Amino acid sequence: MMMAAVETLSCHLPQALGLPITDAQIQEMESHAEDIDFAMAAEEERKLRHDVMAHVHTFAHYCPTAAPIIHLGATSCYVGDNTDLIMLRDGFDILLPKLARVIDRLANFAEKYADLPTLGFTHYQPAQLTTVGKRACLWLQDLAMDMRNLQRARDDLRFRGVKGTTGTQASFLQLFQGDHDKVEDLDRMVTDMAGFKKAYLVTGQTYTRKVDIDSLSSLASLGATVHKICTDIRLLANLKEIEEPFEKEQIGSSAMPYKRNPMRAERCCSLARHLVALMADPLQTASVQWLERTLDDSANRRISLPESFLTADIVLSTLQNITEGLVVYPKVIERHIRHELPFMATENIIMAMVKAGGNRQDCHEKIRVLSQEAAAVVKQEGGDNDLLARVQRDPYFIPILGQLDALLDPKTFIGRAPQQVARFLSEEIRPLLEPYKSKMDVKIELEL
Repeated sequence: MMMAAVETLSCHLPQALGLPITDAQIQEMESHAEDIDFAMAAEEERKLRHDVMAHVHTFAHYCPTAAPIIHLGATSCYVGDNTDLIMLRDGFDILLPKLARVIDRLANFAEKYADLPTLGFTHYQPAQLTTVGKRACLWLQDLAMDMRNLQRARDDLRFRGVKGTTGTQASFLQLFQGDHDKVEDLDRMVTDMAGFKKAYLVTGQTYTRKVDIDSLSSLASLGATVHKICTDIRLLANLKEIEEPFEKEQIGSSAMPYKRNPMRAERCCSLARHLVALMADPLQTASVQWLERTLDDSANRRISLPESFLTADIVLSTLQNITEGLVVYPKVIERHIRHELPFMATENIIMAMVKAGGNRQDCHEKIRVLSQEAAAVVKQEGGDNDLLARVQRDPYFIPILGQLDALLDPKTFIGRAPQQVARFLSEEIRPLLEPYKSKMDVKIELEL
């Protein structure tokens, strides 16, 4: 159908510019633009070994009056490449609202948990506290970068337009009897009618395959982001701090009934890995385009281009489903904080003792010895962190015993995380979502 539309377009405009094309020919083509005899086209392709010409012959069969002027002056890449550029543009237009919805759901999650303290991790080892919402903002920042990348890649697309067999427009210059202005007018009019603001000024037989690199790199980068987010969710699920949605009758394992496997996040990681891997195709394809073009790009692109967009599409749908149903377990998070916070609070205890008249070196040595003893209980005996109890029993710390609860309040360890969340959402995320406000209500029910 797209081919017929492009062929019809390529006759409509030349008529307007003075070529001897009749209204009857155009009307005939328009009336059959969506009547595609796929069986005939398949039979023609078996004979001709040429997909575009197979459809040209099929179209001409249903449009005998227009047959003499179908594909006039054109080449296969006039049909194929221009169609690919339309599909790339339309693909981005499908993905961008989906990405916006994921960002919106995650922004709501970040806002809700902006001030809920949680253990931070570096090297996957307990580090200083952050908040659940602040961690979500790290995910959001990457997704926001992806949205800008997708939008830029979409907006940078140009149309191939009317360029001829090697990009010189020679056939069209001949059709218009050497009138360069009419050739340029045709190129501009076709580009406008296809909905593009600009066409590439120079092409070979094809538009440069660097365009495919640019488009698919934005999708591969999105894949890397999603893989990171969903890996984090899987790690947190292991800690039982956060879980993805889990249906009432869902089975986590065929052998272990108690399991709640993060299968949605695992699916996203699996597909995101494939999305990243697809990036190799356009890179290699662009690098081996000989001179004005070679055909070993065609079969590859028919797989890699649509597959990248389809993969990104289902990844975003699945991630939206996850972000709409994330479950947080504050009590588990609190228990993990209690287990680690006494070690993290040692500097606060030292500072409080110094303010109460103690000597920093003496206090440091006291805390060091008690910390090592508490660590031995945790690591060698499998017990709980009892550093706080040891501090409370040591007479040395009597001057600050009344301050211990305040010194160990998790909210005193999260710095400006809540304020960072509020400013980040307000200044960077909400404005980014503004163009998509009318498309935010779509919910995703995951079909397994």
